[in-house]
Amino acid sequence: MKAINQLKTFQRILGEYPAETPLGKFLPGFYRQNKQMGSSDRRVANRLVYNYFRLGKALWNTPTEDRLMVAEFLCNTQINSFIQHFKPDWAACIGFNIDEKIDLVTKTYPDFKLEDVFPWTDQISPAIDKQAFLKSFFVQPDLFIRVHNGYDHLVKAELTKANITFKDEGNGCYALPNGTRLENIFTTQHWFEVQDYSSQQTANYFKPQKWDAWWDACAASGGKSLLLHELEPNLKLVVSDIRESILANLDERFRSAGLMKYQKKQLDLLQNVDQELHNYAFDGIILDAPCSGAGTWGRTPEMISQFELPKTAFFQRLQKTIATNVIKYLKPGKPLIYITCSAFKAENEDVVDYLVTECGLELEEVRVLTGYENKADTMFVARLTKPTS
Repeated sequence: MKAINQLKTFQRILGEYPAETPLGKFLPGFYRQNKQMGSSDRRVANRLVYNYFRLGKALWNTPTEDRLMVAEFLCNTQINSFIQHFKPDWAACIGFNIDEKIDLVTKTYPDFKLEDVFPWTDQISPAIDKQAFLKSFFVQPDLFIRVHNGYDHLVKAELTKANITFKDEGNGCYALPNGTRLENIFTTQHWFEVQDYSSQQTANYFKPQKWDAWWDACAASGGKSLLLHELEPNLKLVVSDIRESILANLDERFRSAGLMKYQKKQLDLLQNVDQELHNYAFDGIILDAPCSGAGTWGRTPEMISQFELPKTAFFQRLQKTIATNVIKYLKPGKPLIYITCSAFKAENEDVVDYLVTECGLELEEVRVLTGYENKADTMFVARLTKPTS
């Protein structure tokens, strides 16, 4: 009976869920309207819904309930009452490795194809292992924090005291189980930042020098600026974004991290911004460009079913335009750090090729940060320099 009620709740959520809305925004509202659901009910509902979307576009024309059973089997490694009730034969095999599970699913559903989960692997960056990338959608990414210099021992002590399993990834990066309630563990948040593992790795390409002037052009909530500040506190920093509300969040985050000296500008980088930046020249520019976000869809798997490939062309146009508009403020010999959280070649290598061939930049380093190897996001980073002559 319990499993049947869980299925009914899942079906209600799916029936009320509006397309183009992040699950992370929709579900809290659904639970507020259904206060009779306890915390364990919400946890199960979350798991079922997220696992369902982890199936991407595989078995797209198969009944919803069947797709859910397949998703529950592929995404779980431990038995639960739901799969035990509806698929007891599969429940007995829940500990099989993913390849063995896929074989079992294919025997029941011959139309199942792994490549249908994310049906655009012919369009992703060449450095991405297609099979590993596809299988990563069945695994919930970890929660990562970056500990500020000097606070490692305090963070470790609090996590240990709270009996939280964590993995030290090095350089102040810790991997925690997804869903860890940090606010229940730490009385202060200024010891660390919540930031994905791959996002933290982009700092290896910044290489700032003391007293440099840097611009974080699409700063959002300021995660890359905080990485930059940790590497070199004595910088002249300008941050900008098109959204006033997100810059307000940035202010709060910077205050918490102790970053007090910076300039903030609300800029639309699709337009000419000479009026605001006519007397600026930078020793480095971080361009964390707007993108499809395909490398983060392990966290937001509902995006897979909402995505259409022509969107990559739309984002590529944005990226090229913004990059062209920002590099005019870069000093000769200085770097542009181009970053996306996309897996698509059109938004990654193709834009870098454009910056080299059409804008005259020189490519120093380029890397796909294959987060699926670390239960993290997949990202792309390139360090390009403006020629000196």
